[in-house]
Amino acid sequence: MARQDKVTVGARPGPFGLDLTHAAVIVVDMQNDFGSPGGMFERAGIDIAPIRAAVGPTVRVVDAAREAGIPIVYLKMGFRPDLSDLGPDHAANRQRHQFMGVGEPVVAPDGTPSRVLVRDTWNTDIVDELAPAPGDHIIYKHRFSGFFQTDLEGLLRSQAVRDIIFTGCTTSICVESTLRDAMFRDFRCLLLEDCTGEPIGAAADRTNHEASLLSIETLFGWVATSTALLHELTAAAPADLRHSATV
Repeated sequence: MARQDKVTVGARPGPFGLDLTHAAVIVVDMQNDFGSPGGMFERAGIDIAPIRAAVGPTVRVVDAAREAGIPIVYLKMGFRPDLSDLGPDHAANRQRHQFMGVGEPVVAPDGTPSRVLVRDTWNTDIVDELAPAPGDHIIYKHRFSGFFQTDLEGLLRSQAVRDIIFTGCTTSICVESTLRDAMFRDFRCLLLEDCTGEPIGAAADRTNHEASLLSIETLFGWVATSTALLHELTAAAPADLRHSATV
């Protein structure tokens, strides 16, 4: 039996009709600086537990998406070694990232030299559990949105993508910034709430993560769980693959 190409995912504010032939998964900034012990966040005393909690569900989604032939796009926040893409001295992007120590030399957990938020270092590598596979796409970005001065839109258009499944960190900053830009470009966006993480406001009565979910489901797209998506991807798979996934 052939694969079912269109599925309906239970979501908020209503069901999301996902076309598997025109879909992509975007993994936003799930890199060592944000989600691994020894990375920038942990070194700054920021609790990475919400990001770590998103890793397992995201692994399952990415694996299932690859099985279904859905492209995987990894975004990575990383600057050139000379920091020339950080912006001018007066730019908030430069000031905020300098405050976080961008470019500072550090020692990676394996003892090798590295640098905070600099391309092609341990700090900007994807966390081990989510390591890209052959055929996945990797795009560096130097602003919170993955669409700003990158090849992301061109890549998605070349793959005939209309529906984007969003995962990654952090929910209210780079994930939401990229999702908003995707919506402005008329992509349909489905955010998986358990595949995103957010340390900002984690101790508040209502967290930034929850605020972003509310904004997205109200105006910018749809919100679902990884379980809801995986259920539909399994049901849509050819019979032999459904059997192999359950044995």
